[in-house]
Amino acid sequence: MKVLIIGLGGVTNGGKTTLAEKLKKMLPNCDIISQDDFFKPESEVETDERGFKLYDVLDALYMDEMVKSIHDWMKSPASSDVVTEDPQNTCDNLKNIDDVYILIVEGFLLYNYEPLNELWNRRFFLTLPYEECKRRRSTRVYQPADTPGYFDGHVWPMYLKYKNELEENGSNVVYLDGTKSLDELLSCVYSDIIQELKKLRE
Repeated sequence: MKVLIIGLGGVTNGGKTTLAEKLKKMLPNCDIISQDDFFKPESEVETDERGFKLYDVLDALYMDEMVKSIHDWMKSPASSDVVTEDPQNTCDNLKNIDDVYILIVEGFLLYNYEPLNELWNRRFFLTLPYEECKRRRSTRVYQPADTPGYFDGHVWPMYLKYKNELEENGSNVVYLDGTKSLDELLSCVYSDIIQELKKLRE
């Protein structure tokens, strides 16, 4: 039994969750772990001097629990909640790979935490220009809600900080333009995963 761990990281509102869900429907034995499920409760998230809740930093997340969840999945992927029904659009590339299990881990801060970086088979990073990201963010409802100035004061600066760290230290990261259509992004990531599956079978 082999496992393939795919990271789908990047900017807030870049389309990570949508892309992950679409891929799950197209790939066999595929499961998703979402970083958003590991946020600390609001009472445990630090507030800065401006009154901003500092959600876009690693300290706002139970990262050790996230790593444990991935390791637990890797130990027994077949017993997880994986949907084993035949994926949509099954192509010849996907036949006879019942012994391969795929985990897509999606989140905004995946590649700046060392214990996670030992796990990836492939790493994707979605980017958006400032104006488009701000526009998309403004259409979403968050709990707690974004306070005035929060995007410019905290969200975007933290994205740039962690992206710069990644560009300095990270290798083998595939950068994706989040302004492209979902079909284009899906095609790119899907074909890349198929190549990884082929390598695993060799």
